[in-house]
Amino acid sequence: MTSFPTAIPLSVLDLVLITEGGDAASAFAETIALAQAVEEAGYRRYWVAEHHLFPGGAGAASVLLTPTIARATSTIRVGTAVIIVDHHTPLQVAEVAGTVATLTGRGFDLGIGRGGPSAEQRERGRQTNAALEAGTTRPGPIGEHREVEGVVIPSWVVTPFNDARAGLNDRLLNRFPGNPTDFGAQVEDILGFLRGTFTAPGEVPADVHITASPAEGADVEVWVHGSSAGVSAEVAGANGLRFGANYHALPQNILETVQAYRDAFVPSAELDSPYIAVSVDVLVADTDEEAQRLAKPFERWLYSIRTDYVAGPYLSPETDAANPLTPEQALLVSDRVATRIVGSPETVVARLRALQIATGADEFVITTQAHSRAVREQSYRLLAEAWGTGQ
Repeated sequence: MTSFPTAIPLSVLDLVLITEGGDAASAFAETIALAQAVEEAGYRRYWVAEHHLFPGGAGAASVLLTPTIARATSTIRVGTAVIIVDHHTPLQVAEVAGTVATLTGRGFDLGIGRGGPSAEQRERGRQTNAALEAGTTRPGPIGEHREVEGVVIPSWVVTPFNDARAGLNDRLLNRFPGNPTDFGAQVEDILGFLRGTFTAPGEVPADVHITASPAEGADVEVWVHGSSAGVSAEVAGANGLRFGANYHALPQNILETVQAYRDAFVPSAELDSPYIAVSVDVLVADTDEEAQRLAKPFERWLYSIRTDYVAGPYLSPETDAANPLTPEQALLVSDRVATRIVGSPETVVARLRALQIATGADEFVITTQAHSRAVREQSYRLLAEAWGTGQ
């Protein structure tokens, strides 16, 4: 008989989708209602994502939603996944976190991450475009997807890089890919402002003390989120912070990412041992067939993000079915479709158990994209019941 590990806590990542026929106001209302529904279902945390220049989402200033979510709920932890530090200063990030924690009176999960694409990613994108134009490479997966302990680890996918759109986004968001910021220093400053240990740089006199009110001493739990075995994993580990590993966004790297964090981990006042929350894209329905039908618009949505660097409103299954992706287009999103966990409660739980074993996750952060709020709420409820969130 197969022995499964104890069910770990489940949390929620909300992208604050704008769906077909909706607008920002309806997306905000759906976020509040969804937070209330998942709290009732037993989920531990409710995090909102920050996305800019994204017509299909209303999360550009998602941290401003968190006090409203907290007021509409009573016990679920509220936070961000993530605030992109490159779009703000460390002082601003710490001040916002302290403000929200003080307003809600029950703490705040400050999830932070790096901006992108980096200068290196941009150059790889240009090289990919050149190779596609020259015909020396083809769009689509590089090799076959594989399974490790029942977990799908997809092949890398070659897609065109929209350098013009990426460059415009950088200018509008005041990012400088050619002069990357020091993420470790940014995190150190944020922690310093929250803990009251910040030391002013340069030639500032030693007796000048910086107090970042209301950040200093606020009930803020800091998380670092990352998608690779690189800087984010190393910074999280070296500072003894909780780490969010993004299987939902970059599944190719998940096993190396969690290992890099564990290898870098140093115990801290906040944490004695590594703590990892793995994010997963999930959709649950009563049957596998119904779940697959409801999940289909995800492919079109992701295809738009990858090829246009932007996505419009999330379509209904009926609208999507009238204009399906071609087989060639579907190849460009095959990695994320393969790693999205879709099906009946039994199917989804089995795949999540495998992912838990392979990654050693301490918590799952579930993100569910669907056109209907009712579908999203049902998916979270069915998963909670099958997983046993109340245990």
